[in-house]
Amino acid sequence: MSAPDASAGVYVTLEQLAALRHKARGFSFLPRQPVTSLLAGGHTSKLRGRGLDFEEIRKYLPGDDPRTIDWKVTARMRSPHSRVFTEERERPVLLVVDQRIGMFFGSVKAMKSVVAAELAALAAWRTVAVKDRVGAIVFNDSEITEIRPQRTRSTVMHLLGTVAQRNRELRADSPAKPDPEMLNEALRRAVRVATHDFLVVLISDAAGSDPGTRQLVTTVARHNDVLIAFVFDPLETHLPAAGNLVVSDGARQMEVDTGSASVQNGFRREFDERFATAKKFLLTREVPVLPVRTDADVTDQVLRALGARPGGRRG
Repeated sequence: MSAPDASAGVYVTLEQLAALRHKARGFSFLPRQPVTSLLAGGHTSKLRGRGLDFEEIRKYLPGDDPRTIDWKVTARMRSPHSRVFTEERERPVLLVVDQRIGMFFGSVKAMKSVVAAELAALAAWRTVAVKDRVGAIVFNDSEITEIRPQRTRSTVMHLLGTVAQRNRELRADSPAKPDPEMLNEALRRAVRVATHDFLVVLISDAAGSDPGTRQLVTTVARHNDVLIAFVFDPLETHLPAAGNLVVSDGARQMEVDTGSASVQNGFRREFDERFATAKKFLLTREVPVLPVRTDADVTDQVLRALGARPGGRRG
């Protein structure tokens, strides 16, 4: 049997994910975001970032931020004094990467599973580039693999190797049955791993989410930040009128009249509900949701969403 075709966006290789190291620039998960960033402004919660540690009080120097002036010390010493802070050195990132059979779908450029793999690669490489630890929980319909957070290139390669392996195990005639509960099981693992001050990035199409999912994400977010990368295909948003088609969910098949107005409306409503669920995962606070399409370049979408301009200066 010939090897799966990675060039067509059906599968991804470890070499392709490793090469994304050179594109993982120009965006940040830290609090100081460009004004156009998804993570800036009052309409979504800001990610906390590493945070700041108080270091010392010293005399105010030209160029210091006036907001750092300690007015009590200034009054006592009769000269301006500033508080000095240093950024905490570590902010681990945990990637929760969905490679279930439902992600093995794409109508134009790439499968959702490939897009999820590329997102994981960009996030992993960017994390170690700023000297933070990165780990992952990679799951499909029958298995969960956990990679403990480390701050090394070898950890990233191990993480991406696991993602690539799960990705290349997917196929349309897979005997594996869809298991929506695996999303919640992966999040239960995240609860155990992300103890405090993590950034947890859920990369998924949110299929199978339920009230239990929202509760698990709420639990994770109590002591950590959460970012949802919602992966979707344009065909999921609008069903073309192509006559009678046989469709399958991986377990059952049925014939559908795609030209029917009721079928069209129901199809759109199902996607809208799933997207709304992803945008309102939490009951107690809002979480940034990064929508990522399968018919556009993943890197450009990340840069655009996080405030950078594709093709512009990337640091």
